[in-house]
Amino acid sequence: MAYLLRFLLVLMIVGIFLTAGVALGWLPLSFGHIQVAIPAFLYTIFIQAFVMFYFIGVARLVENVWNALNSEGNLSELFDNPPADLEPYKKKVARFVHESQLSKRQTIPWTMLMLILGTIAFLLGGAHDTGMVSKVIHSGVAYGFFAAMLIGFVRQWYYLGKSHILLGDMKALFGISRDAM
Repeated sequence: MAYLLRFLLVLMIVGIFLTAGVALGWLPLSFGHIQVAIPAFLYTIFIQAFVMFYFIGVARLVENVWNALNSEGNLSELFDNPPADLEPYKKKVARFVHESQLSKRQTIPWTMLMLILGTIAFLLGGAHDTGMVSKVIHSGVAYGFFAAMLIGFVRQWYYLGKSHILLGDMKALFGISRDAM
């Protein structure tokens, strides 16, 4: 899943830079940047929601495993034959909980900032098109969006890799194949 999300993030970057290239006149296309911006930003909303829910889902899964380990009645969800000593499992899963929460805390604020700045830039673009806002205001917010998008992209890329490894380690801890859901 992490590789799919990384690929989708690269497509998002390409779409946004295509929009910027057309707006700045670097890429001569037969249509304007407004026609490119609409699908590019809709795609950005989609992929950012997808990435955000991936990190929320990983953190929730790890928390559920942690809760199952700490409530003796739910050990059958994790083990066919529960071991007598659960401390090594609890220690590793506690580290997984910390790592998954860290991944979520390090990526979701950038996702939200991207979505907020992108939405404002998109709306200000429409306001500029109707003459209500100067080009400088629209461009300034768009540049802020680009900066947040690039920082968020790097963080998401990094933590997608870490979360992918975390899920593999957790599956290995409980003897589940890496290919299993």
